[in-house]
Amino acid sequence: MSPLRIRQDDPPILEEWYRRHLTDCRFDISSSGVHPYTFAETRELCALRVEDLDGVLMDDSVSEGGAGIRQAIADRYCAGDADRVLVTHGSSEAIALTLDALLHPGDRVVVQESIYHSLGYFPRERGCRVVPLPAGRVRDGEIDPEALAGLVTPGTAAVIVNFPHNPSGTTLSPRGLDALLDRVEAVGAVLVWDGATAEIAHRWEPLPDPATRYERTVTYGTFSKTFGLPGLRVGWAITPPELLRATFPLRDRTTLFLSPLVELVAEHAMRHADRFIGRRAAETRRNLGHLTEWAARHRELVDWSPPEGGVCCLLGIRELAGAPDGTAVEEFCRDLLAEHKTLLVPGSAFDAPQAVRLGFGGPEADFRAGLDHLSRFLEERSSRAGRAAAQGA
Repeated sequence: MSPLRIRQDDPPILEEWYRRHLTDCRFDISSSGVHPYTFAETRELCALRVEDLDGVLMDDSVSEGGAGIRQAIADRYCAGDADRVLVTHGSSEAIALTLDALLHPGDRVVVQESIYHSLGYFPRERGCRVVPLPAGRVRDGEIDPEALAGLVTPGTAAVIVNFPHNPSGTTLSPRGLDALLDRVEAVGAVLVWDGATAEIAHRWEPLPDPATRYERTVTYGTFSKTFGLPGLRVGWAITPPELLRATFPLRDRTTLFLSPLVELVAEHAMRHADRFIGRRAAETRRNLGHLTEWAARHRELVDWSPPEGGVCCLLGIRELAGAPDGTAVEEFCRDLLAEHKTLLVPGSAFDAPQAVRLGFGGPEADFRAGLDHLSRFLEERSSRAGRAAAQGA
């Protein structure tokens, strides 16, 4: 029998890293989301009764999502217009479905650097001409005006961005969002906006969903990040209705729809979103305070820019300065895990080989313990390097 002919694409570094290492850690300070709620906590926060669950008819749903969850999302994010809401298996499916339908070979697409892997993968897979928006051109809440004008030119099909940015925590101010929307509208491009952690902001107020301001916008959201409900595997896209309908041919041949039981839980959680997000946002702010103090104490060993939104940041490791690829930072993270059971994500997952992704959305006690372990690890390495240098002198 001849061997199977299998396409050998490499999996994303981020997902492969978690697949290999997540179960080995005691302190996870790597995540881009807040720590999850239990189902008991979920039922309590959204007043979900056993009778509500017992009443669910275990039947099919529909391709765009059930009416209840679509309306709940629409009421919170797009002025009640449920005809623009597509409910999906996490925002990753929303990204796949909408970008598959939206993009065509040869399209000129501006993509923010170091972005979540799915957002960069699909433009390349579709044969688009990808033009990077450099991370350094987003500063003080704005995309540099010269860069914005030079990149978002007539003929640009789409502009794909993520704010607050995962992993850096960089985001736009209201003024910066206005400038981006003005430029995208001026050239007639589609704005593709990943706002997975938009409701936790640190420097400015949370930004409104851009789909309420500009019709040619596709936005993504998820229960996995600021809601603390990643196990629901529910996300959404807010899209022009014609793009929503254009996702059906692929979806009808793949995942079809969500479970009505999951949709019911998601609907109740969305109707009580402030409870879910509020508790975790408060904990995140406390953790960010601890992290700010920690980074100041370790300024000789690490380098960082305080995040402006979201629940993660890029932490530069000074000993890795000049590292040309991901080999050194991945070894750094593996050693930390082996010696201290503490998990970080290597920056190689985001084209940042001299840094790690550090998440501060977890339980406060565990987060502080993880920082303590990282401190000891950094200090041990620094001491060893100092002794080696002294012996070699």
